[in-house]
Parts: sequence; structure tokens; C-alpha cells
Amino acid sequence: MDNLFIEKTNRTPKISLNKETGQLSFKGRSLPEDSAAFYKPVFEWLNQYTQNLPTKTDVLFELDYFNTSSAKAIFSIFVKLDELFQTSHPISIRWNYDEEDEGMKDLGEEYQDLFKIPIQLVKIEE
Repeated sequence: MDNLFIEKTNRTPKISLNKETGQLSFKGRSLPEDSAAFYKPVFEWLNQYTQNLPTKTDVLFELDYFNTSSAKAIFSIFVKLDELFQTSHPISIRWNYDEEDEGMKDLGEEYQDLFKIPIQLVKIEE
């Protein structure tokens, strides 16, 4: 299993998933034409990742905008991570949001309510 790196474009986020360090990050905008196809390698990677875990997993979400189909994919990523957390694997999630973006803050708070996994909300000041 290799690490997964997807370069940022004007329509897709930078995704970096490192199997050795357990560092997973999603940064930027998520507006792919076909979210299911774009996120498919991420889900395949996560399925393999759960078979041979590092000591802990640290996840960073720093998304400034995403469309409805991306929201479904991101929610599914949270479901997968929450399932992993419930197997006693240590996971932390950091949800960075722009100080002026109440919508992203609210979404982070909603995820805190929906999942057992600890999610730290971090306001980014510009």
C-alpha cells in the first residue's frame, strides 16, 4: 500500500494520506464534476489503511467550500473514521475554518454532535 497524494486544483482539494505517520489531510475546495469518482481512491486507500494501522491517526480538514456531492463523500469519510475510532484506534480530527465562515464552523459543530470521534474546531484568523 502506497501513500496517496492528490494535487490541489481550482475544483478539487489537496489530499495527502500517509500510511506510515497516520497523517491525513484534506485542504482546499471540493467541487469535482464527479465526486464519487474523485473520492473513490480515498475510500480504497482508507479500506487498505484500516488493515495495517500506525500507532495513531491525525486528520486535518481545512476546506473552504464543497458542493453537495462532496458533502456526501466527506460525511462518508467521517463515518469510516468514526468506525475506526470505535475499535479503540486513537484518532484526532482537526477541523480548520475561516473566522468569517460560519457555515464551515456550524458544519464542524454538527459533525461533533453526530460522531463519537473527537473533533477539534480551530478558527483560522486571516
